[in-house]
Amino acid sequence: MKKYLKLIYGLIAVPIIISSCSSSAPETTEEDTPSPVTPVQVTHVADRSLSEFVEFSAVSAYLEKSFVKANINGYIEKMNAQTGQKVNSGQKLFSLITKEARSIGNTVNKLDPGFKFSGISTIRAEKAGVIVQVNHQKGDYVQDGEALATISNRNSLVFLLDLPYELNQIIRQNGNLSVLLPDGTALAGALSGTMPSVDSLAQTQRYIIKVPSGKDIPEGLIGKVRLSKISHANARVLPKSAVLANETEDEFWVMKLINDSTAVKVNVKKGIENGNITEVLSPKFLKTDRIITSGNYGIADTAKVKIQK
Repeated sequence: MKKYLKLIYGLIAVPIIISSCSSSAPETTEEDTPSPVTPVQVTHVADRSLSEFVEFSAVSAYLEKSFVKANINGYIEKMNAQTGQKVNSGQKLFSLITKEARSIGNTVNKLDPGFKFSGISTIRAEKAGVIVQVNHQKGDYVQDGEALATISNRNSLVFLLDLPYELNQIIRQNGNLSVLLPDGTALAGALSGTMPSVDSLAQTQRYIIKVPSGKDIPEGLIGKVRLSKISHANARVLPKSAVLANETEDEFWVMKLINDSTAVKVNVKKGIENGNITEVLSPKFLKTDRIITSGNYGIADTAKVKIQK
């Protein structure tokens, strides 16, 4: 009987031991997923002169306008004046004939050829420019001193810049000013005057920028004027794409390569910007340091990278 009990106990113990052994066997671990490798392009810091600009709008205007006036009472017999027409100094624009001469015609000359009576007066342009307004037409009766046309003096072209008063020191530091027109043309200008008043609401003061008169520019054209605020002669710069920022733009950093395959995050202090160039004030990178310009967005603080040529 005891033999049968031992046999039964042995049969029961075998599966329990097998189950215990299988449960205590170590589990196989999966291989670690390799870190992603980001293709990047790199650059180096450079030294160059850098300036920060502020940009304002300026409006073209002709400061000098001359009025072509009648010098007798009479009728406009002939006219050579149209709005938009360019005229030269001394060019004939109007011919006037008096009421009396128009009434009696050439009768006096027939009676006495030596009298040389015509009753016709010629009106000429005093200065070269562009006719911006014509007030009368052929056949109109005009009085002595009445304006017949208005001419904008071609040499009086300026741009009027309304500048906030707190920036008045900046414009005085910019002796030579460049006016950029909507068609891409840049005109070299110079500050020639200041209006002695300030707009009470906008607190802006008007400045007069003189530009060359060779180009035909319509009045009222809006151009852009750049004023240099800050200038650094030997700024250490990087492409703008190399400097990253957080959402509030109060923290800036770059991704710097520590070897051919690893890049780390380096916080930087940003200086002035100009176009696609950004000044880095600190830390002082070496010119041999490699900074990522492409592929740096969204990667980890320490990332595996592959340099692309």
